[in-house]
Amino acid sequence: MTTASPDAGLRASSPAILFDLDGTLIDSVYQHVAAWHEALLQSGIAVSVWKLHRRIGMSGGLFLHALQREIGREISPEQQATLTQLHAEGYVRRLPEVTPLPGARDLVHYLAERSVPFAIATSGAGRTAARSIELLDLQVEVPVVTRDQVERAKPDPHLFLAAAQMLGVSPMDCFVVGDSVWDLLAAQRARALSVGVLSGGYGREELQACGAYRVYADVQEMLDRIEEIGVRPAV
Repeated sequence: MTTASPDAGLRASSPAILFDLDGTLIDSVYQHVAAWHEALLQSGIAVSVWKLHRRIGMSGGLFLHALQREIGREISPEQQATLTQLHAEGYVRRLPEVTPLPGARDLVHYLAERSVPFAIATSGAGRTAARSIELLDLQVEVPVVTRDQVERAKPDPHLFLAAAQMLGVSPMDCFVVGDSVWDLLAAQRARALSVGVLSGGYGREELQACGAYRVYADVQEMLDRIEEIGVRPAV
């Protein structure tokens, strides 16, 4: 999905915004955790739930690499593929539990009404992300970059670089909004400023340590204080 490129005057007055999805706009982190936990149990692998939560938001490949260290043995490529498929199926079953986070719909509508350029960049696959994005009830065409479209996901910067390119702006003219350390590390590597939200379960100090310029409870608080990231409120 694409949007028309904003004019030069608008770019100078308002930054572009690149949103993470899970835990930032959509309350889905724990559904992903539960889906991974179920997939692992089905494959005979026991891992504490809290350890899975700490990895949500990073690329699936790195997630499974870290998992091998946790369980002390290698996971074959075939088993990795099976785990990925089981996770996707488990998450889709939990979609009825998933809702937009407070302020998410209001924020994206606010930005669209003011022609502030924004995009969504998620480490999730297109097949699962599309259903979550539908919950935002977007009224305009918005660029969406998923794991399927880039070589590497977070904490590599590829998702945010691709999203900025789709908007026709430099990453240095963007704010990245994310809930995890993986989002903010990717933002740093893309040379974008970052804003953290606590709605994914990470602590304020963790997000600040990874470079967050501001940290808000959720995107509702970000909307309430939108002038702090250079977006002009309605007059």
